[in-house]
Formats: sequence, structure tokens, C-alpha cells
Amino acid sequence: MAYIKGVNLGNWLVLEKWMSPALFAGTDAEDEYYLPRRLSPEVYEARIKMHRSEYISERDFACIKSMGLNTVRIPVPYFIFGDRAPFIGCIEELDKAFSWAEKYGLKILVDLHSVPYSQNGFDNGGLSGVCKWSQHPEEVEFVLNLLEKLAERYGHREGLFGIQPVNEPITEEVWEAMNVQKRYPPVDPEMAEGSAPNSMEFLRKFYSDAYDRIRAHVAEDKYVVFHDGFQLKAWKDFLTQPKFKNVILDTHQYLMMAEMFGCEQSVEGYERYIKENYEKDLEEVQAYIPVVVGEWCMFNSYAVGMDTKGGQSALNGMDFSENKEKFTPEEKKEIYRRITSAQLRAWEKGSGYFYWSYKLLLDTVNDPSWIGWDSWDLGKCADQGWFPENREV
Repeated sequence: MAYIKGVNLGNWLVLEKWMSPALFAGTDAEDEYYLPRRLSPEVYEARIKMHRSEYISERDFACIKSMGLNTVRIPVPYFIFGDRAPFIGCIEELDKAFSWAEKYGLKILVDLHSVPYSQNGFDNGGLSGVCKWSQHPEEVEFVLNLLEKLAERYGHREGLFGIQPVNEPITEEVWEAMNVQKRYPPVDPEMAEGSAPNSMEFLRKFYSDAYDRIRAHVAEDKYVVFHDGFQLKAWKDFLTQPKFKNVILDTHQYLMMAEMFGCEQSVEGYERYIKENYEKDLEEVQAYIPVVVGEWCMFNSYAVGMDTKGGQSALNGMDFSENKEKFTPEEKKEIYRRITSAQLRAWEKGSGYFYWSYKLLLDTVNDPSWIGWDSWDLGKCADQGWFPENREV
């Protein structure tokens, strides 16, 4: 397998309010579940169709190729086929993405990013504060059928790298550490009642079933990619079973999460944490299963200028109104280059990476709430020279 150098097309087919707040203007919706429930059907359809047509186009695939990348990870929603009202399907957009990818010599990892009742309670899971998918057998079966349909549709496309059955299914440690329902308060307490992290027993069963459904329809050289459930070293005995062919373990490693677990907020602190944790752990896991860092970025509280409490934004109730740029452009460039170089060295212990994300629509100049958040935007990071000079993106 060639080393993966990729980027996520976040906020294109699966919405995240913080990445494009204007989409949610005039509503109190904080996530994708409530957006169509706060707008008229006509307004919702117009907004979504306009967003999808403008946010990502053929030109972006040409740009991604020119950056030296070889793979894109495309988050897709559980309503991709248009069979879950009031949401609008987006299978046509994914069809176009495959044609664009194949034209420019890129591969696609199709990532099922959201599921009914959510797998994590995050805003990016589509329904804040609710995590009950694994408690609904009929919805688990819906997802398995959906994965099978995706495998049938794209399983022999030249542009397919692989399929990821579900993104970031949360397990107990991170559920508790993030205090999910406080960070992402549920709109409907009754719906959220009984929310709980996914058990490893459930995940192993789901992954085994999903693998069987996908593998039955995809070419042998395509991959099935499993997220680690925020437990990178818990999968050795499971994923080394003879039944699994061409599987990859996906882990998401963010400095904001490192801060949450006690990483010192300084350049030296980040470098030390990356070497002592990321490098060591990736090397250990890579010895028995290919592992890819499916999400990461150079965002960190030190460059923001204040503690973000694990990457919380103004949308989580954080007050950034008094925040100001603490560093000159050259100082910020040096900060980002050093910590990015350390991260890229760590990722080389594995099989590759996907940056989160390709773009976002924030005003990081006029709105103090978003100072430092432009580091999530790969295009801007590249344009600003924030990647080390001796390394391509």
C-alpha cells in the first residue's frame, strides 16, 4: 500500500455549523438534525443545494492533486440515498466526486460520518448530545444495508480507496473525558435520555458484520477502514483474525485532545507529547495492522492565544470576545511549522494521514472568536507557508 497523503472534505455533505455558520443563519439549530426542522422545506432545499454545488467542485480536486496529495476522505451522511426525510440525499454529489477523483488520479475513502440517533453525541455526528444508535437494532441494520449499497455502487470504481463503516463511535473513556452532553447539550432531553457510549463488544460485532457486507461487493484491492473508537491499542486480537483482508485502523489525533489529557500548551510541550505518545503508539500498532491518522490538524490553544478547553469554540459557549492575536505572522508560522513537522514525523510511523479539513468558511480576521481557527483550513495553511519547507503538504 502506498503511503497515504490525504485530506478530508469536511462540511460538504455532512454539515458542521462551526465550519460554515452562515448556513445556519436565522435559526437556533446547532446541528444537521435540527436545521431542516427550523427552516421551511423550500428554504432548506435551496440552502443545501447551493452549499453542495459551491463548497466543493472539480477545481478543488485539481487543487488537491497539485498539493501533492493522493487521497480524499469524504464524510457522507446516513441519508445519502435520500430515504430519510426531511433530509435531502447527496448520492449524485458523491458520484461526481468519483469522476473528478478519477480524472485527477486521486483515490476516495468513503466515510460514513453520521448514523441515526448518533454514534457519539458530537455536533459532527449530526445530533448533539444524543448517542443511542447502538441501542436500536433496526438502525444498526439500516446502516449495514446502507454500507452494502455503497459497496455495490462503488466497489469496482477505479477511484475507490475504501469504505469506512462509521466515524468516531465513542467509547467510555472519551465519553466521560469530554463530558459530551455538557459540551453538546441536547435540544430534546427526552430523546437524549439513556444516551451512553458504545461498548467494545458492540463495535466488534458491528465491524465484523460491516466487513462482511462490504467485502462481498468490493474488489479485493479495496480497503475496509475501521475507526479505533478512541482506543488505538485495543484492536490487535480482533483485526489480526484471518477473515480480515486489506483492513486499516483509523485513529484521530488532535492536539486539542492532547491538551484535554494534560499536554502542556507550548511548542515544546506539543513536540514532547507527539514524540512520547503519537510516535510510540503508532509504531507499536503499525507492527501488526496498517494504521492511518484519519483526522488531525495543526490547531492548538497556544497559537489561538488562550486555552480552548479541548478545542471548544464560541459555539460551545466559550468567550473569545477579548481575544487578540498574540503572535506576529512570522512567529505563528514558526509555531505551526515546528508542531506540524513533529506530527508529520509521527504519522510516518504509520501508513499515512488525512488532514481535517480541506476548507472552512470563517472570518478569522474580523471576528475574535475565530482567531487561530484558520489552522483547520488546509488550503490556507498551505498558502500561508505553515507546512515545513522540506515537506510537501
